[in-house]
Amino acid sequence: MAKGPVLIEIDADRPAASVAEAPPVPETAPLMPEGQAMQSAAQLAARRPSRLGRWLLGLGAGLLGAVVAVAAWDFVTGLVARMPLLGWGIAGLFAAFMTVLAIICLREVAALGRLSRIDGLRRAADVALAENDLTAARALMARLESLYRSREETRWSRERLAELGKDQLDAAGLLALTEAELMAPLDQLAAREVEAAARQVAAVTALVPLALADVAAALTANIRMIRRIAEVYGGRSGTLGSWRLTRAVFSHMVATGAVAVGDDLLEPILGGSILGKVSRRFGEGLVNGALTARVGVAAMEVCRPMPFGAEKRPKVRDIIKRSLGGMFTTPKS
Repeated sequence: MAKGPVLIEIDADRPAASVAEAPPVPETAPLMPEGQAMQSAAQLAARRPSRLGRWLLGLGAGLLGAVVAVAAWDFVTGLVARMPLLGWGIAGLFAAFMTVLAIICLREVAALGRLSRIDGLRRAADVALAENDLTAARALMARLESLYRSREETRWSRERLAELGKDQLDAAGLLALTEAELMAPLDQLAAREVEAAARQVAAVTALVPLALADVAAALTANIRMIRRIAEVYGGRSGTLGSWRLTRAVFSHMVATGAVAVGDDLLEPILGGSILGKVSRRFGEGLVNGALTARVGVAAMEVCRPMPFGAEKRPKVRDIIKRSLGGMFTTPKS
């Protein structure tokens, strides 16, 4: 076998490769945060189980309740037969448990009734404004005063509304006055709840590295925020009511595409070249917080007993700036 250099002949007729004809090198641009935790939470909350699934859950809950009730009855009666004193004590505990459970069920029913009352007030406001019905507007004002009569922080607003409302001669003016005097202070309280929730979601999803954990944290914080907003507007909701409100808010946002991340959402907090200064994880936290602010504004529209009219709806950009501005950036010296 011959040893030595190997000579490779190049076809002279073949044109030499040109640098100008080489394909461009793709740029490695940083990935834009998408707020994956909030989008996953929105899809989870807005998902409605199928009719077959609802039947399965209902029948399963009924069957499980029947089995537990029969087993408890057999346990208590058998214990009373063997050890009467201990058996009657356990029976008293079961009776106390059932009483507390009944009270919880009544509270849930009352909470759903309050939510229905808020919906009725909003529909009455729409009708009074559309028909310019001063009588209906005055009736609505009286219902709102009754709703907030037990709220001491609204006493000054209610007294001022009662004083100035007598001079209003048209429905639009009376409704605008009601919004300015009674709803505006409550809007500020609700906006503060939104800002606090946005900061919490931004911090948790930025610092928690686990995928499912940040989704659970975002969903829990949003449910709590929606519940507090409902309490601000007088529609205190129980567990079922909170979930109903959450599903209504997220369903509306998913249907309208409001959970999508756009430049209008990113600009207040990720504008300019700041994206290159923060990690992707912090960027995800900021976007999740901004999406929470958008959810909060939608919840204010759902829970408010009057639709936004003379008082404009809070701007998401302003809430984002107040709650998240400078959260992960170092102040200038």
